[in-house]
Amino acid sequence: MAKSADHVVIFDTTLRDGEQSPGCSMNLEEKLRVAEVLSHLNVDVIEAGFPAASNGDFEAVQAVAGSVKDSIICGLARASRRDIERAAEALKQAKSARIHTFISTSALHMKHKLQLEPEEVHALVVDSVTYARNFAEDVEWSPEDGSRTDHDFLCRCVESAIDAGASTINIPDTVGYAIPSEFADLISMLRNRVPNIDKAVLSVHCHNDLGLAVANSLAAISAGARQVECTINGIGERAGNAAMEEIVMALRTRKDAMVYETSVATRHITRASRLLAQVTGFSVQPNKAVVGANAFAHESGIHQDGMLKHSETYEIMTPESVGLTKSSLVLGKHSGRAALSAKLRELGIDLGANQLNDVFVRFKELADKKKEVFEEDLLALADVGVAAEDERVALVDLALRCGTEEDAQAAVTLRIDGVEQSKELTGTGPVDAVFKGISALVPGDYRLELFQVSAVTGGTDAQADVTVRLEENGRSVTGHAADTDTMVAAARAYITALNRLFTKRQRGVPPAFAAQG
Repeated sequence: MAKSADHVVIFDTTLRDGEQSPGCSMNLEEKLRVAEVLSHLNVDVIEAGFPAASNGDFEAVQAVAGSVKDSIICGLARASRRDIERAAEALKQAKSARIHTFISTSALHMKHKLQLEPEEVHALVVDSVTYARNFAEDVEWSPEDGSRTDHDFLCRCVESAIDAGASTINIPDTVGYAIPSEFADLISMLRNRVPNIDKAVLSVHCHNDLGLAVANSLAAISAGARQVECTINGIGERAGNAAMEEIVMALRTRKDAMVYETSVATRHITRASRLLAQVTGFSVQPNKAVVGANAFAHESGIHQDGMLKHSETYEIMTPESVGLTKSSLVLGKHSGRAALSAKLRELGIDLGANQLNDVFVRFKELADKKKEVFEEDLLALADVGVAAEDERVALVDLALRCGTEEDAQAAVTLRIDGVEQSKELTGTGPVDAVFKGISALVPGDYRLELFQVSAVTGGTDAQADVTVRLEENGRSVTGHAADTDTMVAAARAYITALNRLFTKRQRGVPPAFAAQG
């Protein structure tokens, strides 16, 4: 589907492989929000999920297929007829649909994971691609652990997959083992040895275990690959995937060395990065390339001097090219609902009337507490304003007492299924006391996996941005909240995670479902 010989297809798998990152699970509403921003980014393909993994994944793929019309919507399936049928059903409403089927091909995976002989695996390659073509003209095939697969067997499987009807062949570096030179050689080898390779688009899917996912992806493009599978902020299993924003901006910035193009509307990159960080609770590290808080910051005197004389002395791309605007005072306590709504739309957030009312109330409260309200504050408020699905627990009141000479005490009042209940407990610190109080009111087998606090902006009056991750029987959920009071934000984040856990229980969502990557 490459538009020209130099066009690189961007296949975004944030909603599938990205969501497999521990604690990164998203509910349906959040997936639709991410899918919408991916559509605005103009990515070519959105891998919306793994429909056979759970009913929740099926519903998410179905919803994305029905709502996004400008990108190809893809569903993942193992080399199983049931998986393929499930993917086809979920993709029925898609304007353009793709089924992505895969099976392991390395000797290690075939022996220990599949417990199948190579001939059996080859037969499944042909059968799965042939069967998928009954439901979709656009079929992609992947050899899991492709970078560690015997070359002769890999060539044979690729040739057979294309003969069976695959129009995209994706080569994954599933465990992030490859280095750029050998990965480029692998792509060149396939182009030289597979006789029908010209009938398919060569794709790559690189993991970041050695920090080489982007480098391997770019090396593969130079060797002839014309699709790259990637995620926003590089999220994904273990150390993550190749970061979409880094690949796209590398190709855009270094056209002198890599004369390739993408369709991505780069001005939406920062918005997409911030939205995903809010939805998942996975903050972007300050020194992250392209979208990190320090990506366009200059502290060194030498650098500052150069920047004052000419920006290109130390900036190889402009902040505006990725949609970054200078944080400034945008609204005050006298601003009205219409001004708030207009500013949120400018930031790419369009809320319904009820959500806007909730955010407006919170904005007024914040404006009374803070001297300056920044764009980052508004983004945090908007995220809090999106109500959790099936909210059963809500924070009513929180009072704390702590100091150097006594244990911290927390008095917590919650509304649980419409009934207010209170508890007062002590802890080793205020956070411990608050969480113990909530857990006493809402008992269960869950445990705290992550507690993370960061400031939304600078200053002592900054909102605290809190992320909480809970785990129960293999299910991980993440809660996120922001408030000028760190303890209130912590309580709300914990409660948000609890509500998401209840939703997963109710829907019978199984523990983490391993898929290819």
